[in-house]
Amino acid sequence: MAKTRDDETTRLDDAARAGWLYYVAGNTQDQIAAKLGISRQAAQRLVSHSVSAGLVRVRIDHPIAGCLERAESLKSRFGLSYCEVVPSDPASASTTLGVAEACAVEMERHLRREAPTILAVGTGRTLRAAVEHLPPMSCTQHRIVSLTGNIAPDGSASVYNVIYSMADQVKAPHYPMPLPVVVSTPQERHLLHQQKVVEMTLQLAAKAEVTFVGVGEISATAPLVVDGFITASEQEDLIRQGAAGEIVGWVFDSEGRLIDCRFNERVASAPIPSTARGEVIAAAMGPAKTPAIKAAATGGLISGLITDEATADRLLG
Repeated sequence: MAKTRDDETTRLDDAARAGWLYYVAGNTQDQIAAKLGISRQAAQRLVSHSVSAGLVRVRIDHPIAGCLERAESLKSRFGLSYCEVVPSDPASASTTLGVAEACAVEMERHLRREAPTILAVGTGRTLRAAVEHLPPMSCTQHRIVSLTGNIAPDGSASVYNVIYSMADQVKAPHYPMPLPVVVSTPQERHLLHQQKVVEMTLQLAAKAEVTFVGVGEISATAPLVVDGFITASEQEDLIRQGAAGEIVGWVFDSEGRLIDCRFNERVASAPIPSTARGEVIAAAMGPAKTPAIKAAATGGLISGLITDEATADRLLG
């Protein structure tokens, strides 16, 4: 028989209670079992479920020496003002593990500030995972603006647009970019950018004091290709022109320079904010993305980086 909503709610209540008893009150699993009147195995399952269901958010506050050393080396190598390196799990195939959690911590740090801030966000799987790790917050003094459009090539809402999921977690004025990510022609982009509401959002994005972005590679399996923003032939053409990666759709070469190409003429995203004016922090990891991350850091497109040990080693090697 399928579980009813009340059954699932009761299980979540029990998991939350067990998680609180374990992580906050410091009870052992035997003590939790006794207090809840269940077996030790059931208590163990409830504690585990409290984490997997997102009811408990675990953070490791002790700095790991190897990660700190890699972060300092990356800052020195690429002239970064901020860098966070998290441990790697060699057995995991996740492309966000640890990095998303660390990005959420840094986002929260900025959102907790009392001084009004304009925070800009890009898009992608890592940023969306980071936002899912944010606690519910009320930050009405801040403004949060999207750098990129929220409409996919087929007219549907973009799955990995961050601004709406962030609005669910953070109570602050939000400014989406009511545009396709990529338009048909440069002329269409010009007309859309002249719309008053779009023009205001673009102006706000340019003033961002801190920006969080993902970094994408330009390969046959890249998100731009898989999600239908560019065709396989366009991807191959970009590679021939020296494309190394992309940030919010803007394609750049191995030196971090935006490529003068037909595709970039159709990107409707706001320009990547200048690192001379504010922080631009990239959250990315993995072998496929390493050349793109290196290019973005080399060219000064980003001033901060959140990545994992394995990626840090490749960047430093």
